[in-house]
Amino acid sequence: MQLLICLRFYATASFQLVNGDLMIISQFTVSRIIHRVSAQIASLIHAVIKIPSMEAAMIANRDLFRQLGARREGLPGADGAIDCTHIRLSHTKFADLQEVYRNRKENFSLNVQAIVGPNMEFLDVVPKWPGSNHDSQIFRNSRIYMQYHGRQLTGTLVGDVGHPCLPFLLTPLANPITDAQQRYNNVQSRTRQIVERTFGVWKRRFPCLSRGLETKLLCSTTIIVACAVLHNLSLTLDNAHPEHNRIEEEEADELPPQAPHWQPGEGFAIHEALIERLFI
Repeated sequence: MQLLICLRFYATASFQLVNGDLMIISQFTVSRIIHRVSAQIASLIHAVIKIPSMEAAMIANRDLFRQLGARREGLPGADGAIDCTHIRLSHTKFADLQEVYRNRKENFSLNVQAIVGPNMEFLDVVPKWPGSNHDSQIFRNSRIYMQYHGRQLTGTLVGDVGHPCLPFLLTPLANPITDAQQRYNNVQSRTRQIVERTFGVWKRRFPCLSRGLETKLLCSTTIIVACAVLHNLSLTLDNAHPEHNRIEEEEADELPPQAPHWQPGEGFAIHEALIERLFI
């Protein structure tokens, strides 16, 4: 019964008081149930949300990413597409840190970083950063960045202009001049769109994320991870994606990404070599 109460909250975004009235229990009990069950589901994160480590699965993922570029060459060695999305917070009792959670749209939110695979599955989720933090700052302080920087992971990621140009992170060119550079941008954009579609489907499947969370901060981050775990489990169980007619609206509502706070130079030469090798 507790599991069903929690799933109902995820799927309907209804008030906890309404859920309690339906089950003839108090709102406080519903709140405790949601926190308890979400923690149990979120504890599966390392088993369900991970970048493939087996060589066969890794090669299959990279082949699918090449196909996403809708070009014979595609982007080689791509492990995932990275981006951030804001989950609105209605519960703003964060003591002296309240303003840290105010984003560029003047709402309180968590800026959630995610890496997704070619089948719209989550490969990594970082749900803890306040809405005022820049995408590039979140990435630089993430575990996944350290793994790529230390060459524990040998592939590449695909990101938007809000991320720095790195040897293991392919970003679009700000001002493409040649036809080859424009072709690279087109392929890179088509490949990266998988993460935007995933966010749209994810929020459509779990409306509590699009409506905003009124739970306490610790519970909110736990709910975000739990919804990502359930999303991946639904893919393994061949559950159909929900209708996502409003995915474009969801992404259009996001502000354009800001330029990264840091931009090391070692990635530009690798990008130029890639363009020269594949797109000329």
